[in-house]
Amino acid sequence: MQQINIQYFKTLYGELILGSFQGELCLCDWRYRKMRAQVDTRIKSHLDANYVLATDSVITQASQELNQYFAGQRQQFEVPLLLLGTEFQQRVWQQLQKVAYAQTSSYLNLANAMGEVKAIRAVAAANGANALSIIVPCHRIVGSDGKLVGYAGGVEVKQKLLALEANTAGVGGMRESLSLF
Repeated sequence: MQQINIQYFKTLYGELILGSFQGELCLCDWRYRKMRAQVDTRIKSHLDANYVLATDSVITQASQELNQYFAGQRQQFEVPLLLLGTEFQQRVWQQLQKVAYAQTSSYLNLANAMGEVKAIRAVAAANGANALSIIVPCHRIVGSDGKLVGYAGGVEVKQKLLALEANTAGVGGMRESLSLF
């Protein structure tokens, strides 16, 4: 059986698990999220691999880029990604990557952009199954009414991440919308 290198990565926002497989990041997820077991099982099953506490250049790069993000010095990630899920999930995650730094979108907008107008719940479920939090920015998705809705790291963390992006991007409109929450 192959191995997925993992490391625990503590941040001011909570603890993440970073995982890499054959030169690509396949995991950047909140350690204590509700769906931890399901996400881990999906990743291990897709790769026919087990987690091993080890580091490598991909984990090092992801750590550095995340530190830069949290310091307000990085808006886009360059670490190579390995998205592991169904074809539909991967389409949702690719669409998520189009939501710009310091901007938000809704599940409805994601579904419409994908041409899946009636698949709002499926889009929301795929968003929730994202194993590459922050890097694939599921925290930028809000309810159609603009309210903060579920997030693997918790709604409070989601609000903090959106505020971090708004403050470091200098986007006044985002600051105004955040005050509504």
